[in-house]
Amino acid sequence: MLFCHFMFRMWQVAFCSLASGKNVCYVQNVQCCQRQAAQMPQTAERCTGIGPWASGRSELKIEINVDENIEDTHIVISCKKLTPEMEKLLAMLHILEKQLAVQKGEETCFLDVSEVVYIESVDRKSFIYTLKEVYESDFKLYELEQQLEPCGFFRASKSSLIQLKYIKSLRADINRRIKVTLESGEQLIVSRQYAEELKRRLGLKV
Repeated sequence: MLFCHFMFRMWQVAFCSLASGKNVCYVQNVQCCQRQAAQMPQTAERCTGIGPWASGRSELKIEINVDENIEDTHIVISCKKLTPEMEKLLAMLHILEKQLAVQKGEETCFLDVSEVVYIESVDRKSFIYTLKEVYESDFKLYELEQQLEPCGFFRASKSSLIQLKYIKSLRADINRRIKVTLESGEQLIVSRQYAEELKRRLGLKV
């Protein structure tokens, strides 16, 4: 039941139809869905998504096996190659329910990683920026990078990490650097040594 709920939280279902005794769901994009696992039949279900998950008009197919005898939940993704779109999907899987212990004044808070817009290192201190607040972390920037890189974070420079989903726009800057505007309205510079990797991660032509 947990596996079924875990996967369907991610998909916005456009419409469903019954085929061959199984529930076939057609999805367009990765979104949160209010459908609960308890409402789903105790059978294997097949989901087909038309979207940019692979080259051309390939379909994204998800096989969900709900079995009360299964002890450990696991997810297997099979694809022809690891595209930027698939990397985004993997980042969303990694980020679910992941939290960071951060400081706000005298308090220690547990912050959902999905809320972190970017991280900056200043005077050997790491500052965590969300859309509304700024926190401090005891971890060094390279330690945060190791933890968060699978969650869709990108090293933008020697002093900053950016969560890719919060990038609003890009603009070429001098010396082959890139100026990034975030959803918060703040702008950061991506060093030229990281510029090509950023384009690759975003699925842009390098």
